[in-house]
Amino acid sequence: MAKIKAAVIFGGTSQEHELSLASAAEVIRNIPTDTYEVIAVGITRKGHWLYFPGDADEIANGTWETNPDCTSAILSPDPLHRGIIIMENGETSVRRIDVVLSLLQGKKCADGTIQALLEMSGIPYAGCSLLASASCMDKSHTHMIMDDYGINTAPWKLLTQRDMNRIDEKCLEITDAIGFPMAVKPANSGCSAGTSTANNSDELVTAVKLAFSNDNKVVVERYIKGRKLEVAVWGYDTPTASNVGEIISTDAVYDPTEVRKSSGDDLVIPADLPAETTKLVRETAVRAFKAMNCKGYSRIDFFLAEDGSLLLNKIGTAPGMRENSVFPKLMKEYGLEFSEVIDMLLEAAIENADKCY
Repeated sequence: MAKIKAAVIFGGTSQEHELSLASAAEVIRNIPTDTYEVIAVGITRKGHWLYFPGDADEIANGTWETNPDCTSAILSPDPLHRGIIIMENGETSVRRIDVVLSLLQGKKCADGTIQALLEMSGIPYAGCSLLASASCMDKSHTHMIMDDYGINTAPWKLLTQRDMNRIDEKCLEITDAIGFPMAVKPANSGCSAGTSTANNSDELVTAVKLAFSNDNKVVVERYIKGRKLEVAVWGYDTPTASNVGEIISTDAVYDPTEVRKSSGDDLVIPADLPAETTKLVRETAVRAFKAMNCKGYSRIDFFLAEDGSLLLNKIGTAPGMRENSVFPKLMKEYGLEFSEVIDMLLEAAIENADKCY
């Protein structure tokens, strides 16, 4: 029986480039090779696409793009090709693909950009659609949809670049509405770049300007002091939620270029919670997954505030996929080994490719 040709796309132009490489290396090492033939496609920091026939270790250490066997390649948007076009020595050839697992993270990667290209190509792919990916990346859209569905988030306000003309006035309005301390974030960002806290008016103005240096919209939220809870959700018609994990860590700023430490390193599963709280977190995770029209898989983050209220923080449609990352660890506690998770995601993508969401 012929193997399924699975393309793993990694790298990209976002600040999470190294994290994507780390995920890709571990996925390629663990993908069931009796079922899948891996076609590795990397994107450099400058956005150059390369077909990479080398070893996963080269992806892990960042030397993959200097491999002499790399060739220029593009994912064809034409469903007639249904694959990548490889360009070498002035000639082109088509390498057909059955399914794609994109491990791109961050802006211009996992925000609906790659999903749009895959939709045009007609190739099945694991994970959320264009709209869901874009809406989950944009924190203001996530807040608005959660508000509409009655799922609690931190009190929030949105600033656009037009508001910079009267920034002092807008910050005063936000202070009256939310109160200090505040978390100030670029609306579109897959990591903590441009994110900071504000404890007074001067810090708020500085934080807003920093956030605007990373995006053209800024979300200001009430800073929530509480426990950080994590849930993995996967599926299509009837999504399933994992058990609840808890991140036990300091408030140190997360560095997306630091790949030696995984966010899953500080994850405790199951979280020490009353049964009714665990049930509420899992049910809310599935509700949020459906509300955002997610499919395939996502990592959903919550705050359990000091007053006992449960607040959704964010939905990650392109979670880290190292074996020790949060999503795979939650899945392992559920009973699925890493290789089984990869197989499940790819198989489900193929099975559900013809469904319209």
